Parts: sequence; C-alpha cells; structure tokens
Amino acid sequence: MEIEWIEQLRSRAGSELLGDDAAVLGDTIITVDMLTEGIDFLLGRVDPKWIGRKALAVNLSDIAAMGGIPTFIVIAVALPKSAGIQLAEQLYNGMEPLIQKYSLTLAGGDTNTWNNGLVISVTILGRVTPHGVLRRNGGKSGDRILVTGLLGGSILEHQFLFEPRIFEALYLNEHFNIHAAIDISDGFSLDLHRLSVESGLGAVLHENSIPISPAAVQLSQQTGKTPLEHALSDGEDFELLLAVPPDEAEKLLHLQPLREQFNVTLYSVAELTSEPGLRFSNGTALQPQGFEH
Repeated sequence: MEIEWIEQLRSRAGSELLGDDAAVLGDTIITVDMLTEGIDFLLGRVDPKWIGRKALAVNLSDIAAMGGIPTFIVIAVALPKSAGIQLAEQLYNGMEPLIQKYSLTLAGGDTNTWNNGLVISVTILGRVTPHGVLRRNGGKSGDRILVTGLLGGSILEHQFLFEPRIFEALYLNEHFNIHAAIDISDGFSLDLHRLSVESGLGAVLHENSIPISPAAVQLSQQTGKTPLEHALSDGEDFELLLAVPPDEAEKLLHLQPLREQFNVTLYSVAELTSEPGLRFSNGTALQPQGFEH
C-alpha cells in the first residue's frame, strides 16, 4: 500500500522530490520517520532509551543513503498520559550518544500527551557535500550490488543497536563512483526492487553470496523460515545497498580502510540487468518481500 500511495502522490503533486530516502532542496537534505507503539516497538518490552535511539538512528540511515552530512534534528512526540515527562527524558537519553557522535543540533520539536501509545517522529536536516548526493535512480545495467553488512534477524536486537553508516557513506561517496544507493530498512529484496525500479532495471541475486546474520539463523529455528528467507525480507538491517560499476566494485571488495577504519566488510550480492524484475542466478523469479505500511 505504501508504494502505491507514494506513486499516487508523485503523480498528483508532480514532484520529482519523492522517491528517495530523503528530499534534496538545494544544498539541504531533509528526511522524517515516525515510530509507533505496537508497530515499531513494544514499550513494555524495550527500554525507552533504545526506542529513542532507534527513532534518531533510522533517520541518520536515510541521510547516509544520500551520502549527506546530518546537521539539525527536530523531535515530535505524543506521550501516553500515563507515562509523563519521564518517558520523554528516557527517549532523549537514548538519542544523546548519537547526537554527540554526529555533532547534531537539536533545533526544536513538539510534545503532546494522549490516551494511546507512544508515537515519536524525528526530522533530520543535512547538507549535500561537494561530491553530490546518492540517489536510487542512477543504477546502470551491469552494476554490481554491494551491501555493507550481514542481513536478517534484526528483530532480535539489531533494530535498536545498529550503527548508521554515515561516515562510511561519506568516505565511499568521496573516493568512489557510486551510481545509486538505498538503505535496507524494509527488507533486502524489497529495497533492491525499489532501487532497480527507480533505475529502470531489474536484478539477478546470487543467493549463495548473500551475507546471513547469526540472528537470522537463530530466528529461523523459531519461525520455520530459512535463514535466507529472513535475510531477504526481514528488514531493519539499516545496511547500505550500493550499485557500483564492476571495476569499482572489485576495488571496494578488497578495500582495507573500510575494514580497518570502519570495521565494515562489503559483500557482492547481485547485479543490475536490463531485464525488469528480480530473479536468482538459476533463473527463478523472486517476488520482493519485506515490510510495507
């Protein structure tokens, strides 16, 4: 439903700003994400500071996917009346380490109370670097698809503790020719589909090369799904998915600074093709799967 609604908005508004992880307005990048109790978290089961951290981190991941520098944040919360202002303090305590790490400025926001669950919305403004922005629509046929980490099983812990790939994206955007990028928020196969469609292409996935997290293996023992199915569709990995020319991809896969400076290993998992749709290397079609609002 979300994809169809966005397409309707793009058509009705006649705006080319919709369709990326964030909007670019001149030299400014802006993105917003809203988390709601019962969908994105269960307040009684999660320390509120981790909810606050996640609310900020998911937006930072969007800025990373655009290759930008985050600068200002605006926070809006609807607090359950039963919780009080102490909950707001706990949420902010979770955000504070990221605010310090990325030198962010809290520019404002809004606080309300109501008789329902917690809702928190964070807006981030960033700036475009001299190296330009990364978009979803720049992929070329033959580009290799790289991801910056392991996939699947994020519901067990990773969704709250992941590190946004801000510094890694800035380094890659400065030193390499990255054709297109997206962050993996709703599911690897779904977000790969989004990038390939925006680029007017399809993709072939190398299923044996997809980096599966130990959490995906653990979760598969509870769900009956395979670890690969979890890696393809779980979402909230918040790794970067990059479309890179083949020669650049070979350089990146052996790049020591990424491992030494950022502790990141890149994996080559697919390639873009002129034939639309997703399919595995054996020719089997793959229906994109992931979380859709």
